[in-house]
Amino acid sequence: MTARAADAVEVDEAMPVRGEGPVRQEHPARKQHSTRKQHPLPHEQLEQTDPELLISASILLADAALAARRTGAELTVAGASWRVGLQALRRPAWALGTALSAARAMSNPAGLGLAANGGLVGETVRSLGAVARRRPACVAMAVDAFAMRIEAAAREHPSLAAPLAKRLTNAIVAGRRIEALRAARELVELLGVTRTLTTISPVVMELLALAGLLDENPTNDSFAWVTLTGGVPTTDPLLGLPSVLIRHLNPGPGRAERCDADAMLARVLARSGNDIVRYIDDISALGNHGLALLRRIDCTDGATRYVLLLPGTSFGRLSNSTPQDLVGAFDALLRTDTTYSRSARQVLLRAGVPEGAELMIVGHSLGGITAMNLACDLDFVSTYRLTHVVTVGSPIDTKRPVDPTTQVVSLVNEHDVIPGLDGRGPASANDTPASWVECAWLDETYDYPLSHAPQAYADTLRRGEVPHRDRVNELITRYDGEIVGNQPYLVRDK
Repeated sequence: MTARAADAVEVDEAMPVRGEGPVRQEHPARKQHSTRKQHPLPHEQLEQTDPELLISASILLADAALAARRTGAELTVAGASWRVGLQALRRPAWALGTALSAARAMSNPAGLGLAANGGLVGETVRSLGAVARRRPACVAMAVDAFAMRIEAAAREHPSLAAPLAKRLTNAIVAGRRIEALRAARELVELLGVTRTLTTISPVVMELLALAGLLDENPTNDSFAWVTLTGGVPTTDPLLGLPSVLIRHLNPGPGRAERCDADAMLARVLARSGNDIVRYIDDISALGNHGLALLRRIDCTDGATRYVLLLPGTSFGRLSNSTPQDLVGAFDALLRTDTTYSRSARQVLLRAGVPEGAELMIVGHSLGGITAMNLACDLDFVSTYRLTHVVTVGSPIDTKRPVDPTTQVVSLVNEHDVIPGLDGRGPASANDTPASWVECAWLDETYDYPLSHAPQAYADTLRRGEVPHRDRVNELITRYDGEIVGNQPYLVRDK
């Protein structure tokens, strides 16, 4: 084991546990990557293990799983190489011995298992192994790594440790699908659909990854491996369909048209100001049926700045005439150039916002993802000075602004299912950049979708149940001043 691996399993007892304090803290072990963990911890040890240590061990085991998978791929490529075939003609005895050794290494359950992958030959063998339910060593280690993440999450979320929830997660980890379905049905009968979703939300990405890794469908395995490494999945977790198909379902060029505020929206906007609670109230009043809002502010320092408010997803239909639909949400998670981001650019163009103007974008759910997608767009940040991105209940943690000076502020209710869809839930070994400000809390709005509603976020901040309102307002003080324009826009796919 390397020095870095040894450091990775040490736990600094002075470090706060995830979820304590106003901002999530990053444990040093989460930055470490190391070699193979020889054996999973027995159940009786897990019961007494600190969550941070479980996360650290899962990192080591995930690295070992990836190393084993790469080894299988390299052996597969080498075995299918024409150079090896040429050497076999020249040295048949050597070729036979090498082939037998490689075959034993890649098929022996005590070794790599059925580890072939990559290329036509490797993927064919891997697919046959998946159908035959032959589990290679890399998959076994990946399963154990996910199991440790789930166990760590259960320490901080006791609802996951309840008997029925535990039965469900244990069945998925073991690959017992019938038992998992029965446990899920009983959990829904006991708690209802929304509370069941809330209960498993801290580990929903891990459960989806495990289900894909352990089924007979080899096409969805990439989702599991990307989730294991903390990357951005490019396929759906069930069928393994590529993101390019979703892009074709969301092809609109994006359009924006001025419109008038109705009486209720005008009343809410009249009492607005440069305050995070007011911004969330404004987004709530906009609704999620195709409205966005551009605000112009004459700031106290004499500069004119702009704020763009982007609401989240409409759950009424899979797809509709606005960018704020479920297809758009899946597209925005996987890509940065989407119909919603193009519509947002059209808002600024139609409003005549000058190049170089300072801009803050505040978005809820899909609106927050879109704000980050714009921050990832080099052309956009070259045209406008995007100073702040403030997201509310948005899964943005896999995205990075191209301008490192853009201040990212993320507000997360940990009962909310949606922010965990980026793969970084309480069980994840990955963390956000040090320059980001993430304000996370647990409040009484337990059930999803109530926990995801902008009103729930605004109410928690307004009542002062968490100390984040003042902190966020301090970060956006450059936008203090007189509001001189509040223009709603209809955003459409085309």
